Amino acid sequence: MSNVKSRETDFTKGSPLKLILSFYWPLLLTSMLQQFYNFADTWIVGKGLGDNALAAVGNMGSLFFLIVGFSFGLANGFGVLVAQAYGAGNMPRLRSTIAAIIEIGTFLAILLSAFSVTFLPQALRLLQTDELIFADSLRYGHIIFGGLVTNICYNIAASVLRALGDSKTPLRAIIISSVVNISLNCFFIFMMHTGVEGVAIATVVSQVVSSVICLDRLRRIPFIRLSLADFKDNSSIRLGLLKNGLPMAFMNSVTAIGCMVVQYFVNGYGVVYTAAYAACSKYLNLFMNPASTAGNAMSAYTSQNYGAGEYRRIRDGLFVCLGIAGTSYLILGTAMVLFPDRLAGVLLSGREQIALVCEFLPRCGIMMFCVDALFVVRNGVQGMGKPMLPMLSGVLEMFLRIFAISFLMGRLGFRATAYAEIAAWIGALLVNAYAFHVALGPLLSDHVGKKYFCFPLQHRRA
Repeated sequence: MSNVKSRETDFTKGSPLKLILSFYWPLLLTSMLQQFYNFADTWIVGKGLGDNALAAVGNMGSLFFLIVGFSFGLANGFGVLVAQAYGAGNMPRLRSTIAAIIEIGTFLAILLSAFSVTFLPQALRLLQTDELIFADSLRYGHIIFGGLVTNICYNIAASVLRALGDSKTPLRAIIISSVVNISLNCFFIFMMHTGVEGVAIATVVSQVVSSVICLDRLRRIPFIRLSLADFKDNSSIRLGLLKNGLPMAFMNSVTAIGCMVVQYFVNGYGVVYTAAYAACSKYLNLFMNPASTAGNAMSAYTSQNYGAGEYRRIRDGLFVCLGIAGTSYLILGTAMVLFPDRLAGVLLSGREQIALVCEFLPRCGIMMFCVDALFVVRNGVQGMGKPMLPMLSGVLEMFLRIFAISFLMGRLGFRATAYAEIAAWIGALLVNAYAFHVALGPLLSDHVGKKYFCFPLQHRRA
């Protein structure tokens, strides 16, 4: 480990609180900037092109999550094995793992992009996309999915960097790409008057920029410089990557299917509902971001310590990340409850749409502690290389969303979308809390018995 450069972090030694916080802040800024430029896209579309254009772009959210969520799950699953090899100090294994990731990632990126572009019209029809916004959704989607390779490249490269404890390079990449994205958005819409396709082009170009920056950093890390030998005899490593990555990918995809069903019901009530739901989704993603980032920090921290056999440090890290998520809930959940009308007015102009958003945000704001805790616990389970119960929790999320929206939409109207989210959060949290207990408990029982969740317990690697 003596060759490790300053941007990489060894989570197996030192104070869990200091290590996680130093890793978390750049990671949070990265994630917030990603949300910011997605939010800026929405604002520019809503104010520059109108609520119908906003509905067209927002209508793509669940489809985009289905495909990109799949690739993001794969990337995170791959990152777990990178971090475990790094935590164990096994550099040959680390290089072979990264070589196998390049092979699998290249194949899947091309496959997913081709599949998405080909079946986009049929998917929009299945979602009951209104004819008023169908053409705009199609134009936006073809460009976004046509450039999917760049998005997947960034996700994988950033996941490997995070697994090595480097949260600064993805931050630098997103700072630069955010400036590019917002500048191009304004240029295309307000100067060139291109419509929603300009927003899509700006997004793809910004993803190219972020990918190049992350790949360049990986190229400069001495201990992962690859040779042809690293690409040979990788069948067992490829199998391990797929065993860990595919369940995490499927978890995201089945969760996205539940979101698509909600979108289907929302679209059936017209463009007003679609625009309101697009705004709600943007705020929900934005306000979940700090806790989601704590989950990503938990994954990297857990994976390295699991690879090193430092199991009690995993428990200590759980308390730190739950504390971050709890603080986020108190601040952002309160904003959703107290200021829904002001938040809605930032993105929307119509009074009907704003009124619907005011039904959604306070209800989700009250219960957001469930999803905030879910991010931390689920990533901890996945970081230990135990992806099956988290995958099953994704299936449960899907069924709970579908049941809630189909049973309640006709009775409660737009409020049913909030209850569908809450039901999914609660169910998934219970499953993943159980999974964390089952995965970590036996590893600690020899040391602290059944009281392994006592707090705090000081532990340092010998």
